[in-house]
Amino acid sequence: MATLKPSRRFRYLFAVNPTAVLRLGLWGVLSIVLMTVDHRYQALDDVRDVLSTLVYPLHYLVRLPTDARDWLSENLANRDALLGENARLREKQVFLNVQLQKLTVLEAENRRLRSLLESAVNTPERVLIAELLAVDFDPYRHHILLNRGRRHGVYVGQPVLDQHGVIGQIIQANPLTATAILITDSNHALPIQINRTGVRTLALGTGNFQELELPHIPNAAADEDVKVGDLLVTSGMGGRFPRGYPVGVVTAVEFDPSSPFAHIIARPVAQLDRIREVMLLESDPPTLKSEPGSAVATVWGP
Repeated sequence: MATLKPSRRFRYLFAVNPTAVLRLGLWGVLSIVLMTVDHRYQALDDVRDVLSTLVYPLHYLVRLPTDARDWLSENLANRDALLGENARLREKQVFLNVQLQKLTVLEAENRRLRSLLESAVNTPERVLIAELLAVDFDPYRHHILLNRGRRHGVYVGQPVLDQHGVIGQIIQANPLTATAILITDSNHALPIQINRTGVRTLALGTGNFQELELPHIPNAAADEDVKVGDLLVTSGMGGRFPRGYPVGVVTAVEFDPSSPFAHIIARPVAQLDRIREVMLLESDPPTLKSEPGSAVATVWGP
């Protein structure tokens, strides 16, 4: 049987080299000596500092890809978070703007109601507050629908006011709602008195929210009895409106030679085109009957 002999190359790899063993031993002894000296006397601190400084750029270069990746990830995450926060803030801004608009409307309504209540406190008669439900858009009929009716004590002929002055009167009272005719309706006439002179006459509606007409003052008396800026108040005649409530202010006085009467125009003091809430004067219903549901208010002479 043939025996296998190791090759020369194999024998060379595992051959013991005395010189290599000696070098290994010397390096080992030197390492132990250096560690002992460094541990006891800190003799290699300066060398370590120099080597640490020299190696630092290598550490930086090694960490650079990792740091760059972390920086990009953090910035992308921050960008997404900022975009999301920005979207949330925009939605919140829209919501707050809507709330602000609502608060503005409520504040304006609160001012109107406060003014109306202050007027009610200064009014000797009892009052009932009502809100506007609808407006008749017929240009020749100035009617409004209110959210109070017979069940609340509303009756035909009841005076209607706002915080500035007379608005009109009730012409139809249903169980839960009521219809009022405005003083500017072309079918309405209101007994009034010129506050400065005491002259009594009628204020007629013209179909214009900004105009009342005083057609029954003679030319001869108009020059002294009526002047631009005069305040018109209810005269108390006719049994519908109590005396002394503001109605309008004279804006024009014209003399027509072809007519025995002056042409006098007044502007209502009530804001008839911006009615939201009104006051109904509470008193005993008039004994004189008017036709329920009629669009023509009862007119009484001065």
